[in-house]
Amino acid sequence: MLTNINPTLSGRGPARNSATLAANGQDDVVDLRRETVLVGADELYTALKRLSSLLNSHPYPGLTKRLLAPLLSPLWTISTWPPASKEFDERYRRPADILLQIYLKLAGSPDKFRALLGKLLHNGNVGASNIRWKYNQVGESGLEVKRLQGSTNVADQDLDLGLLESKSDAFIQLLQSVGTDLDISTLFLNLLKNSLTSTESAQEIKVKPETQQQTDSVVPLIEAKMLQKMMEKLSDQLVSSWKQMLELVSQILGEFQKSSANDDAIPVALSLLNLVVAAPGFQRSNVPPGTLASIESSLERISKAQDTDASQTARNLSLLLKYRDTIDDPSERITAPTDRQVEDRKTYNLAISYITQADSPPPVRTEGLSLLSGLIRAGSPIVDVQATLVLLSSLLNEDEDYINLTVVRIFTQLASKHPRSTTKEILEHYVDASERETTDARLRFGEALLQVIQRLGETFAGETAKQVGEALLSIAGRRGHRPKTKAKQERAEELEKRKNKAANDAWQGEAPDLSELDEDQTEEEKARNEIIAQIVSGWESKRGAEDTRMRASALSIFSVGIETNVAGLGATLVEAAVDLCLNVLTLESGPETGILRRAAIVLVLHFVRALADAREHGKRLGFGLPDSSREDIARVLEYVAHTDNDGLVREHANDVVESLQNWQLSTLVPPEPLHGGGSATLTKLAGLDIGTHLKPSLPPLEPGARPRIEEIE
Repeated sequence: MLTNINPTLSGRGPARNSATLAANGQDDVVDLRRETVLVGADELYTALKRLSSLLNSHPYPGLTKRLLAPLLSPLWTISTWPPASKEFDERYRRPADILLQIYLKLAGSPDKFRALLGKLLHNGNVGASNIRWKYNQVGESGLEVKRLQGSTNVADQDLDLGLLESKSDAFIQLLQSVGTDLDISTLFLNLLKNSLTSTESAQEIKVKPETQQQTDSVVPLIEAKMLQKMMEKLSDQLVSSWKQMLELVSQILGEFQKSSANDDAIPVALSLLNLVVAAPGFQRSNVPPGTLASIESSLERISKAQDTDASQTARNLSLLLKYRDTIDDPSERITAPTDRQVEDRKTYNLAISYITQADSPPPVRTEGLSLLSGLIRAGSPIVDVQATLVLLSSLLNEDEDYINLTVVRIFTQLASKHPRSTTKEILEHYVDASERETTDARLRFGEALLQVIQRLGETFAGETAKQVGEALLSIAGRRGHRPKTKAKQERAEELEKRKNKAANDAWQGEAPDLSELDEDQTEEEKARNEIIAQIVSGWESKRGAEDTRMRASALSIFSVGIETNVAGLGATLVEAAVDLCLNVLTLESGPETGILRRAAIVLVLHFVRALADAREHGKRLGFGLPDSSREDIARVLEYVAHTDNDGLVREHANDVVESLQNWQLSTLVPPEPLHGGGSATLTKLAGLDIGTHLKPSLPPLEPGARPRIEEIE
């Protein structure tokens, strides 16, 4: 797939496309200059399509960067091919442009853009390698890869100066769409430095091959064209790294009058200096002292030169630089952010743009979430907590697993630093009082809430635990009512009745069930499918009641809260939860509520285990399990263990009964001291002291004497 886009990766061309040198007779002539087709137009289109599908189905930035790294130059060539037709754009140019933007968003850097600029006019690979090839248009809607023979002129095939204008415009558009301010500024400064360096070394005489002479003459032309385009269209983004700009200006001005060639760069340096100094928020105190002193001395030297234009500009800039701090009102002066804050702000804006752009492919959105996660882990103050929570909530509504898993993880990271705000945002969507969320979306918020509780650990207490516990019990209870859902269900039932009536009228009687015509199913399979359908349909909300899946989810999350920190929930909420579970086990015994009873029995099991763990570790919970309550719970569970129609519920009920019996036995034995010496021994049973140190002293017996037993009335 990759070799169809970049044949250089294969090392040799396909055997079926190699030139055939066999001759049928003595007079047959083989044309070695003929260009053979390496990859057909349909094969190239299929490769681009498959690569796009692969990257969209596997949204991992690492895989995307490894696959697209060797295709940087070919994708640029295809995406900037002269437009031929709409079909050509859809088959080749648009997919290549999307792939190129994906790669540069994930792995973009000034070096990558510089490498791409070096191949601005290249078409294929025409250098001295195993395969020399180029792209060639076929008709109005086809693009193929041709193999070049040894006699093909490299210069003619490699560079086409007629495309310089269109290619440079395309490069600027690419910079605007995927390049950051730092990328643009660094690239501009590098190009400017190279331009000045090439000007100084232009007078040296060197002997070079003909092909290298042409290449070396084209590169400065491309760089000069790009500098012009960037100053025309990206002028507001060239001063992103103003410190680097000032260092360059200081270097240029410091070389004044050392060489005549360098004098041409002085006006450019003065313009850049004016751009930096006149920028809002500029302060002399933020400039490194060495750089500032060098610039001021250079300006003074230039102002005394004979060149009237440059000297006058230097004098004006010297005065502006000297009195720059007095121009702005001190009360309105803004404190300059630190370098860390600037970088964090750029990273945050880049992450938000990657996530929120409507056409962002999966790898780019994943990279945006990864950048946001990094800022949260670092505790950056740039992160807007409320805006981030709203963004994450909107993403969790999407039915994309790769996004949902990452969003849940970011929720847990935010909860470590902002537990109250995070749990409040999740609870609002989980409870869904306005009835806007779907059941699947609410369950995803439930998963986020569960992991947040586990992440909080012992800090899951106080007002946060109280709000979470009350919300979970309100959902798990039988009194939940959702009027909007009820109205929607009534409309759906009315529509279903109309459809059934129309079908009955068409059949002039009761319409037959066409699903029974499936003869491949046995009677046992049909019965099992009917039971499953009944159970699944029973999960849905009836007459505005809460969905069974949501009730089971709420009980499961509450049980995790008990397991995490039962003391944080408090006696009132835990008692209400246990009573609710016992009512569920006894009153809701239908097959469709099996998942609800499973969640209820697990909650009781976690409650008993939490009490045992607290007793074992010497923790004081403030509440316990009296004998009367323990007996009531055991009686209900024994009944459930013998009568419930769900095997898993019966098994869990037996486990809880056994745990209660063990709990009863453990209460007879005093807890083992945490910091005591020696091994623990049984010294007391229900108030009866049997310690060896308290045994009554008996008189010693004479040798050979037997103890006398007397009966006392």
